[in-house]
Amino acid sequence: MSTPHIAAERGAFAPTVLLPGDPLRAEHIAATLLDDAVEVTRVRGMAGFTGRWRGQPVSVMGTGMGIPSASIYATELVREYGATRLVRIGTCGAVAADLQLGDIVLAQGACTDSGVNRTRFRGMDFAAIAGFDLLSTVAAAARMRGERFAVGNLFSADLFYHPDPALLDTLDTMGVLGIDMEAAGLYGIAAQHRVQALAVCAVSDQLREGGRWSPAQRQCGVDAMVRLVLDALAG
Repeated sequence: MSTPHIAAERGAFAPTVLLPGDPLRAEHIAATLLDDAVEVTRVRGMAGFTGRWRGQPVSVMGTGMGIPSASIYATELVREYGATRLVRIGTCGAVAADLQLGDIVLAQGACTDSGVNRTRFRGMDFAAIAGFDLLSTVAAAARMRGERFAVGNLFSADLFYHPDPALLDTLDTMGVLGIDMEAAGLYGIAAQHRVQALAVCAVSDQLREGGRWSPAQRQCGVDAMVRLVLDALAG
């Protein structure tokens, strides 16, 4: 069995799938964090792996950047491979002034300038929200560990280099914590297919102060966050 973008056999993916945008981050997670990880697909440089964490099966699949690319993989994983818990693992740019580099943002909701959810929802505004069970489980684990984290809204941007200099002020006024490029699309897919989804992002850029992670940190700097998520979901 295969799809246009995933060449894996039926049953190759676990019900829980971590979704980093960066394909190298997916490989890094599989190689350094999961036990007995095996590559189950590789199509045009985008690979997926299934292994175990504390004895429980878990998969990781790269999605590429942006809602269109991430939506392809999320949809195929749900429709064709039976995924029921989709967890975006990535980074975001901080809008909120009190967020520091490395802080964790749990996206309880995601607003966007993309039209994908309006297309799904007959032109109306759709409330793109996280799965409550996933959100509450990971938030409880983060609180127990004393992690620096915040729960709130992300803004999923269609443009990495946005032309509107006033955008940050608007987002800040509305209490948006940070900017990513995938969460709103992922939440729309999860709602449509009645599955759980959550975006968990480490702050890699302070958009007002100018602080930023190095390229190496962007690839491997989320390891502690991934362990938090895996431990939380393993119960």
